[in-house]
Amino acid sequence: MSDFVIFLIDAAVKAVLIIVGLVLGFAYTTWLERRFIARLQSRVGPNRAGPAGLLQPWADALKLFFKEDIMPTDADRIIYTLAPAVTSVPALIVLGVVPFGGQISLFGYQTTLGLADINVGVLYIVAVTSIAVYGVVLAGWASSNKYAMMGGLRATAQMISYELAMGLAILAPVMMAASMSMSDIIDAQQNIWFVFLQPIAAVIFYITILAETNRSPFDLPEAEQELVAGYHTEYSGMKFASFFMAEYMKMIAVSAIFSALFLGGYRFFGLENLLGGWMGPIILFVKIVASLAFMVWIRATLPRFRYDKLMAFGWKVLLPLSLANAVVTAVLIVLDIIPSFA
Repeated sequence: MSDFVIFLIDAAVKAVLIIVGLVLGFAYTTWLERRFIARLQSRVGPNRAGPAGLLQPWADALKLFFKEDIMPTDADRIIYTLAPAVTSVPALIVLGVVPFGGQISLFGYQTTLGLADINVGVLYIVAVTSIAVYGVVLAGWASSNKYAMMGGLRATAQMISYELAMGLAILAPVMMAASMSMSDIIDAQQNIWFVFLQPIAAVIFYITILAETNRSPFDLPEAEQELVAGYHTEYSGMKFASFFMAEYMKMIAVSAIFSALFLGGYRFFGLENLLGGWMGPIILFVKIVASLAFMVWIRATLPRFRYDKLMAFGWKVLLPLSLANAVVTAVLIVLDIIPSFA
């Protein structure tokens, strides 16, 4: 078998595993959220479908699959149908440049636990996460509903506003590692995680990914003070499930990206080399679950922002702070006051 065929099989298997992992992760993140919030509020949560409610996500999926799919009479049928896919696909492909582990040996074949290691991985992540904005605004516009249109515009304005601060926060680990490769950034954190060297950038990035994924307290695009649900008001059945799925898959994806940029990714001070390199994915999995639990905790704790406060916080607080942090970091690296891991 030629090297090229082996490469294609290797890439195809990894791509399928990432997609299957995200879909299963989405299902059980909803279970985690419902059970964890129930515990925080002294309730039980889902416990009927399967032991401890573990089959509840499958019951919900079956219900949505058979739910009637209604389309507004005046909707743009093509764009209305494509919008959920435009929102979901970026969540599926963004993890293509995030390493899940180091090099391993599988049936005598040497491979790395990651789909692709490109030298502009950070740029790829920023570009792909920006595409989801189109799905949101197109869903609102194609629905032929003024409320949905307003919800789409508000959601788009929020996402664009917080993407600016997010991009500037990402600059900090990029400058520290002197590389836009996710592997290089993770390798630079072998001895100390960037969250300790760049705490301001880490906090800003985590806040902005909450806003990017429309999580509480930034969940205005999905449920405002009124009962209109925003850009997906006119969606039902599996099309609505696609938006729902995209949100939770993005939660998993941004948790993995945050772990790679600020928490050392799959590394944990040498423990990732245990079990022939298979300890790396386990370490990353634990960090992702911890991040997801923290997101759920925030949802159960903090009230929703008012829209003008949300926009003011993004433009007047996070953006100047992230810009100042990027400038100060650059100056300190040039003066050799803080280390660069190039």
